[in-house]
Amino acid sequence: MKKPVVLVVMDGVGETPVELGNMVMKATTPTLDWMKENCPYQTIKAHGTAVGLPTDDDMGNSEVGHNALGCGQIYSQGAKLVNESIDSGRIYQSETWKTLVERVITNGSTLHFLGLLSDGNVHSNISHLVAMLKEAKAEGVKEVRCHILLDGRDVPATSALEYVDQLEKVLSELNDEQFHGKIASGGGRMTITMDRYQANWPMVKAGWDVHVHGEGRQFASAKEAIETYRQESGVIDQDLPAFVIAENGQPVGAMKDGDSVILYNFRGDRAQEISMAFDGDASFDHFDRGVIPDVYYAGMLEYDGDLKIPHHYLVNPPQIRNTLTELLVEHGIAEYACSETQKYGHVTYFWNGNRSEKFSEELEDYAEVPSDVRSFDECPWMKATEIADLVISAIESGKYGFIRCNFPNGDMVGHTGNLLATEIAVESVDLQLARIKKVCEEKDCILLVTADHGNSDQMLEKNKKGQVQVRTAHSLNPVPFFIFDKDERHEMKEGKFGLANVAPTVAELLGLKPYDCWEESMLK
Repeated sequence: MKKPVVLVVMDGVGETPVELGNMVMKATTPTLDWMKENCPYQTIKAHGTAVGLPTDDDMGNSEVGHNALGCGQIYSQGAKLVNESIDSGRIYQSETWKTLVERVITNGSTLHFLGLLSDGNVHSNISHLVAMLKEAKAEGVKEVRCHILLDGRDVPATSALEYVDQLEKVLSELNDEQFHGKIASGGGRMTITMDRYQANWPMVKAGWDVHVHGEGRQFASAKEAIETYRQESGVIDQDLPAFVIAENGQPVGAMKDGDSVILYNFRGDRAQEISMAFDGDASFDHFDRGVIPDVYYAGMLEYDGDLKIPHHYLVNPPQIRNTLTELLVEHGIAEYACSETQKYGHVTYFWNGNRSEKFSEELEDYAEVPSDVRSFDECPWMKATEIADLVISAIESGKYGFIRCNFPNGDMVGHTGNLLATEIAVESVDLQLARIKKVCEEKDCILLVTADHGNSDQMLEKNKKGQVQVRTAHSLNPVPFFIFDKDERHEMKEGKFGLANVAPTVAELLGLKPYDCWEESMLK
């Protein structure tokens, strides 16, 4: 091995010359400015086909981004994986689908669909729900209920009614004497159900209560609920409170013994906890589930292959092999990974190819800083200082050949839509990056700086009417890639590179031969 390599992932920090809503450009970032002037630098692609998604209209995300960063390859991911399964019909030939459908037909019971209602293609796609609704009717299912989570994060902030209207139209066209489908419950994705990394179990309980038991404020329709909450609170879609659709004072979609449930989200992080609640046995103690109906539950994908979450799923996940960690372990090189809770799984589980367990207990060390349970715009520096402290200690220990970390600030604060807070978030990362750079120089390490996707670089956009509005979704912009080495200027090739080119570049800097299946190194 040559010099140790330190990789810093600035989550949600993209690169664009467009000034509108560009809080990366507006922020005071002397460290990044210096590196852009003095270090080998280029932008690399972090969305669409570069990370295995169907088209370049699909924004990247932290999961597929860290998969690509960690394995040096491009696998079919998320929406593309599900699209292929639906288009080929394989999803309907799976034993899980057959069991879900046969159960409700035999019992004369209800098939429930739960998931994020949008076409953001990050956690879900409404087209997958529509395809399964049509197939369920064709196979003889009579009762269907949809439990919808409102987005406003991967799509425009107040676009929920567009997707509700689309779903209501589909259900109206399908409904007849033999088939009866309705929206049953819902709420904003940051209010109920879609917590991640076990940071806020009460949020999951709130979703469980409305989806499973039909307990909550009642409305005649999802449209009425959304319009009422907007008028009362003015919050954007992701923060709308929970609601239950009722008729004559009774919920239309409370789950009962004999029912089947499909979580149609394909992204894993925010699908795991609700899956654990459905699959959990008597030892489940994260919240009181009340009387638990006997339902058959399945996810769109297996959200965690090692922990087997959920027990049943419709589409097999990509089998990612030959990761950078495997290469390092083969050569006996110790590595260190750290972040705070919000992105800890990204530098561990997703980085290692959707694997929870370590490849080597002796050579891999992980550290997690607990995230605050609060809106991130209230504390936009998040845990950047603590993460930098861990990275600096790891460098100074001299134990590790490769160190990686993730600063979540640009993404998590960017998602709140608070521009001032996001500016501070970017500056907080730049401040801590300066500390890490200084220690890398002192200890003779190579520092690489990049991002997994954009977000804070595009926080305003013009709608169809030409009006400027807040954007809370990821951007389609490329991300920066810097190399800092006090002793050598490592020149990079010209070309179009993406996140999957980072791992082979790390390997070359460490003096290792990359796997033949990897993308090429960016070094000349």
